[in-house]
Amino acid sequence: MTHHVALQFAVKTDTGLVRAHNEDAVEINVDYKIAVLADGMGGYNAGEVASGIATSVCVAMLEQRLQQQKKRRRLTGKFLQGLMVESVTLANVQILEVARIQPQFSGMGTTLVAALFHHDRIVLAHIGDSRAYRFRQGGLQQLTRDHSQLQEQIDAGLISPEWARFAPNKNLITRALGVASQIDVEVNDYPTENDDLYLLCSDGLSDMLSHEQMIAILKSDHSDLDLLCGTLVEAANNNGGRDNISVVLAKVQSSRVVPISLRERLLARLRSALPSS
Repeated sequence: MTHHVALQFAVKTDTGLVRAHNEDAVEINVDYKIAVLADGMGGYNAGEVASGIATSVCVAMLEQRLQQQKKRRRLTGKFLQGLMVESVTLANVQILEVARIQPQFSGMGTTLVAALFHHDRIVLAHIGDSRAYRFRQGGLQQLTRDHSQLQEQIDAGLISPEWARFAPNKNLITRALGVASQIDVEVNDYPTENDDLYLLCSDGLSDMLSHEQMIAILKSDHSDLDLLCGTLVEAANNNGGRDNISVVLAKVQSSRVVPISLRERLLARLRSALPSS
């Protein structure tokens, strides 16, 4: 059996109420079921440059490699995870190179969260504190773990998750693109179900809304994802809008199972046994 999944995407990014310009960047590819969101940092608009490089390079790399593999009916989770790490690593190389040849961008960096949907799986890669959530049957689960000093304090039991939103050091991240030549990308994959709603966001949303507030909004009508994106951004602004706010929503609209013939199963096993190119 193989799964064919139909997705609906919606995107919204907003400067917020405090920042002078938007250093977030978002890019999606509906055909290849890719979504990438980045939250840049650095002076003189350099954060905007870093996040733009990160999203465009990641999506372009994924498009290229998936195009090369399009004859494979089903790609393994291990292959897709490696592909995600490869794309994020290339983005890091490109950010460092631009900073090297253009000194005005020295010190720029960005967080990143990327999602790739393939059949009945979602593969997530992230670095920094931009997040991915899954809303399923009325419950909201954070699928990514922040790479931040605050998260380390939570893990050590020094601060409770309830008080974490009010901590003064919540924006001190421990991993980012553009900081060093070697990066540690966290990658995971999860099974999807029909009617799942996936949310990617910058900390401009997650810092402004509590878990309960996000659930209350996501429980509303999902027939218009663009409107739902706007509602999330508006709520973040109503709570202070202290940072740029970016949101990607991806809804699993339908998931149908297609039988695979014996010949296709044998070919799939043969391909999976061959070295990845």
